[in-house]
Amino acid sequence: MSPAIAVSAAEAAGTPKARKSGVQMAYLLSGYPAFSITFVLNEIQGLRALGFDIVTASINACDQSGPGAEEIILREEANTYYVKRAGAPAAVRAFAEVLFRHPMGLLRGLFYTVNLGGSFTRFFYFVEALMVGAWMRREKRSHLHVHFGGAASSVAIIMSRIFPITLSLTLHGPDEFYETNKFYLREKIEAASLVCCISHFGRSQLMFASPPAHWNKLVISRLGVDTEKFSPRGRCPGSDPLEIVCVGRLVGAKGQYILLAAFERLLRQGLNVRLRLVGKGPEREGLEAMVAERGIQEHVIFEGPAGAPRVREILNGAAIFALPSFAEGIPVALMEAMAMEIPCVSTTIAGIPELIRDGIDGMLIPPSDDVQLAEALTKLIEDPDLRRRLGASGRQRVQQHYNLEKSIQGLAEIFECRL
Repeated sequence: MSPAIAVSAAEAAGTPKARKSGVQMAYLLSGYPAFSITFVLNEIQGLRALGFDIVTASINACDQSGPGAEEIILREEANTYYVKRAGAPAAVRAFAEVLFRHPMGLLRGLFYTVNLGGSFTRFFYFVEALMVGAWMRREKRSHLHVHFGGAASSVAIIMSRIFPITLSLTLHGPDEFYETNKFYLREKIEAASLVCCISHFGRSQLMFASPPAHWNKLVISRLGVDTEKFSPRGRCPGSDPLEIVCVGRLVGAKGQYILLAAFERLLRQGLNVRLRLVGKGPEREGLEAMVAERGIQEHVIFEGPAGAPRVREILNGAAIFALPSFAEGIPVALMEAMAMEIPCVSTTIAGIPELIRDGIDGMLIPPSDDVQLAEALTKLIEDPDLRRRLGASGRQRVQQHYNLEKSIQGLAEIFECRL
């Protein structure tokens, strides 16, 4: 098979619609369910609706449980195997079981772990691989799918050396693209039988990190949003003050510091605006300090983490959505805002130009440039017709190319064809 094939769901499948599937598989995440990866929950639910039999495991605990949590979150939490929650007793049982059932696999896995190099953390991955593999045996699953190139996929590649399982991945970026050795990116591509890429940019980075002999595994499988749930119906953006919203983890890569600098420029121009930041992360303290230092506290609201219903509620009042990222895959938050006909401003990086055509579906500015960001925001603030035009085109773009139903249908076809 040549490296050029298998670049899209349609090419990978060959049938227009997936039949009701009998595919049995397991999903492993670093944290599930989680505020920042609601799209994975949607993906799993969508595949189950198409007949896939999916069980879930997570290294870390759910971050959305507790009083007031959505029923679907509580149900997923109740049916997910949590590795760290299982603790040392489960680790000891898994070691004994694998030693008895797969002694050669245990040695292969240990030897592979030692030769991976890197920090001592990889030995924790080895223990977790034993636990997840033993859980998969109990669940009678032989295929594992993992999202992201972090800890969960590191556990998975060690598992693939110990147990008779097959492995597939969905890799998003950007972190693993920049530190390929730290994330064992080449090893993960080589261990997997299938790698889903959420953009052409992402696929190019995975090609760069792997030998051409493995490029046939790299299939484009776009993420999507529910355009019925995220729709402009009932949306009523306020005008006093006009609200700019940013949804994303509070991390350096999302560019919120640049957004605050640009937002301060808007206030200095005398514009009646408010900024609402939705998300959690290690940069919250620094961002709050910047807000206090600039004296703009009354104009900036830190919402904290929010589930999908609250995000939709916040977006209902937004006039503009801004995400001036430095590094990305393709942000689902942008898709959600576009689906609600909110004009978006983002940056000319990674896969974002595949989603937003500058001046057609939204506005794109160079990363790190708070002056141009302020100019783009000012243009939108002062031109309601432009906001409406870009918002309408953005929704159409998402409906055509990033629709959740279509993306799940395409992924189902990929799985049925490849697994």
